[in-house]
Amino acid sequence: MIAWTDILTGLAVVLAFLAIVLLSLVVVAFARRLLPRRKPVKLSPEKKKEKTKRRTENMSKDQTSEGITFNDIFMFMIAVPLVLLWVGFAGFVIHTGLNNSAVLENIEAYTTLIAILGGPALLIIKDALDVWKQEQAEKTAFYKVKAQAVIDYNDASQKQAQMIEANEQTHEHGKKVKK
Repeated sequence: MIAWTDILTGLAVVLAFLAIVLLSLVVVAFARRLLPRRKPVKLSPEKKKEKTKRRTENMSKDQTSEGITFNDIFMFMIAVPLVLLWVGFAGFVIHTGLNNSAVLENIEAYTTLIAILGGPALLIIKDALDVWKQEQAEKTAFYKVKAQAVIDYNDASQKQAQMIEANEQTHEHGKKVKK
């Protein structure tokens, strides 16, 4: 039978591997930001005409590319493994406690460890949820402004079309009166 220390050791190895993978991803992202970009190839005037793009396409690409911040590194290197360890260990204690009476005898030590890990983990989860709520509120506000802009644009277009039609009718009416 596998001892609980073997399972915890295996879990620690898996989390260490995940931490190394995340660290590698962060290093690669930083390296991409720091390495000089290739200089664009100068095109002939004929090719420039073929390659012209709208300015808005470039702007949207610039706006979507965000850099990696210290908070991102903190979340991936400390917060995520801590929360995963807390949830994993709590699940392990529950599962093992249901199957092994020796775990129930030492339940105070397990609950103390869960509580020690759980304090920071719960704060991290709360902060992550607060950030998510803020992002959702910003999206909602953005879509309200965007919807109002579309409504205003449609109203202006409709008023302009009505004005053009009224001017055409006035012009046609003026022609008929002169005849």
